[in-house]
Amino acid sequence: MPGTRPHLILRTLSRGDGLLGMRPHGKLGPRGDRVTLIRLVQAPEDTNHRLQWANLPLHPVEVDMLQWRDIGFGLALTPSWTLEREDLFADFAAEDIPRLREAGWEVELAPGFAHYSQAIDGWELEAVEADGSADRIPTLGLSRRKGSWLLSLGVLVQGQRVDLAPMIWDLLRRDKRWLSAEAISHIDDDAILSLRAPGGKRLHSTAAPLKRLMLTLLEVLVAQRSRRTPLALSAWEAARLSLLDGEDSRWQLHGAEALRALWTRLRTAGPPAPVAAPEGLGITLRPYQLQGLAWLQYLAANDLGGILADDMGLGKTAQALAHLWVQKQAGRLTRPALVVAPTSLIFNWAQEAARVAPGLRVASFSDPAQRTDVLAGLGSTDVLLCSYGLAWRELRALSRHRFSVLLVDEAQAVKNPRSRAARALRRLPADQRLVLTGTPLENHLGELWTQFDFLLPGYLGDSRHFTRHWRKPIEYNGSAERARLLAQLVRPFILRRLKEDVAPELPPLTVVTQRIALQGRQRQLYESVRIGADHLVRRVLAQQQMFGDGLISVLDAMLKLRQVCCDPRLVPGIAVPQGMEAAKLEWLGTHIPAMVAEGRRLLVFSQFTGMLALARDVLTAAGIPWLSLTGDTPAHQRGDLVQRFQGGEVPVMLVSLKAGGVGLTLTAADTVIQVDPWWNPAVDAQAMARAHRLGQTRPVFVHQLVIEGSIEERMLELQARKRALADGLLGRDSGEALEKFSPADIERLLAPLMDDGDEVA
Repeated sequence: MPGTRPHLILRTLSRGDGLLGMRPHGKLGPRGDRVTLIRLVQAPEDTNHRLQWANLPLHPVEVDMLQWRDIGFGLALTPSWTLEREDLFADFAAEDIPRLREAGWEVELAPGFAHYSQAIDGWELEAVEADGSADRIPTLGLSRRKGSWLLSLGVLVQGQRVDLAPMIWDLLRRDKRWLSAEAISHIDDDAILSLRAPGGKRLHSTAAPLKRLMLTLLEVLVAQRSRRTPLALSAWEAARLSLLDGEDSRWQLHGAEALRALWTRLRTAGPPAPVAAPEGLGITLRPYQLQGLAWLQYLAANDLGGILADDMGLGKTAQALAHLWVQKQAGRLTRPALVVAPTSLIFNWAQEAARVAPGLRVASFSDPAQRTDVLAGLGSTDVLLCSYGLAWRELRALSRHRFSVLLVDEAQAVKNPRSRAARALRRLPADQRLVLTGTPLENHLGELWTQFDFLLPGYLGDSRHFTRHWRKPIEYNGSAERARLLAQLVRPFILRRLKEDVAPELPPLTVVTQRIALQGRQRQLYESVRIGADHLVRRVLAQQQMFGDGLISVLDAMLKLRQVCCDPRLVPGIAVPQGMEAAKLEWLGTHIPAMVAEGRRLLVFSQFTGMLALARDVLTAAGIPWLSLTGDTPAHQRGDLVQRFQGGEVPVMLVSLKAGGVGLTLTAADTVIQVDPWWNPAVDAQAMARAHRLGQTRPVFVHQLVIEGSIEERMLELQARKRALADGLLGRDSGEALEKFSPADIERLLAPLMDDGDEVA
């Protein structure tokens, strides 16, 4: 019956209503001069209504909890209730009040109630190109790069502009549909969208404007949701904003002309134009190297970074140095270039710079006594060489300077994004960023994300988003479609040529897998260790402890199996009886003397320095001279050892994979013996490439020693799976034409990212 419905009145009180504040023991509201009261003026009569009232998250308000100018005014408002915090009323108004009204309650919003949802009157976007004059974007803590843009998002509510970015990040947290482009596309344009503004205010609008923004910049907004505005964008991301412009768009774009000009420039730039060999080079660039130079120049002209991922031995260093030399000749190397590489390669870079581009002024940052002088003299330096370790230890000193080019060599050395070196590299300011690596993908897709996070921050989203959208579907679910989509995103920024495609003049490379059978007591030892390892793994799996100590125990068991395969004496804690079989050493002792007698020059690789020590004893007993290069070799002796081997002083060099698997040119060798395989094929390929590279004139034979039926054969199977993943994702570029940044590539890169796959939890 009319008049019997339960009736609530909601009112927000402030100083103008006679409220002075809260007493010291009051716990209501974040501000002492404002509180919202809920008055029950018509009590519920039936049981259902009483239960609804009891389930509301209300707290009674005593008169003496508040301070009044006139206590009588406060008495007139009793009995009253409120919520625990003032900022909860927006949700109460948006969610609880409609439910109460639907259940038959009468709810009255008195004048002054400040928490009802307000309509969004307009959507604003402001994009400005960073001028590069400041090294840092203060609000983000990011390095500002040439060609970067800053983006500010806002909405208009009753004539006032409210920052939109925090509301979007709150929406991403509450509603997972907005994390998937496919799910966003299925949201109705006319659906009512509710946003939470800072301070508890609720705003509403139709979903169409935000859908358009999210489909355009989903990856950026997800990647930067933990940071404050403005957002940092690359040129590619900024160009996409032009899609928000148009008569049917509710977005007001400030800076639209600049965005349209950027869009036009990128679309009309075309693929990399051919370049002529620059004068002053100390070498003659091959046709594919000139194409690589053209690609690097294209990236620089369009304020982009990229990964030069040519096969090992095709001259990535020479192409990079030629790029720096062209930049200097054109007057664009206004600041020095910084080359960051493993310590073992600094000497190689200095030598290559003197050979390839003798006109470049090169300085090394390695000598502690000269670092201050080197930094002080950067004005007369073209290329500064720095190791990974120094990059993070001397980050403060290096980050005071801006570099024209930041070039990272053998980037797989910093594949962990949380490592100190990787974090330091992201913070160094530079106009262009480049990566050199023959193995951009070794173990998993996270390594590729780390390199792109350095080159184009936000391009592939943040780490968690990348894992959810790309790694899990591709690596764990085997999604070929997701792999295809990811390849479309990354391939234009990766230049990868293989030896067989671009260097047909290289002599053939023949890989022979030498399967060796274990015999006698070595076989028995392997089987006993295998049984123990099998029991351990089953126990760990049963206890679901494949992390922490459990994982360490499993890895240790597999290490012991590999050590037994090489030589039982490598296994710590095992007493090896005199005369126990050692199958691989027996193979080396039989075949190396015969190969040396044939005039062959050999590289013998192993990951175990103990195995190399045993091989030295075999060579010494056979009267064969040798050289050794391991992690214990002093850095200043490495160059001398390489020169002695290249000069023909000795026929055999023993090399540990960690110390000599990358960056060395050992073309005097025509035979490579890999004593033990590694988990991923890239490491083994790096070892082969020490001999099979430009400058090699003889056929190269690689002998991979594998114990038949052992864990080493399982490792070869794992290598094949990883090789298939890398080849499918990275692809290969032919030496006949450079198809990077074709019109179709540009359209795909500048278009909104449409997710063809479901959200993966």
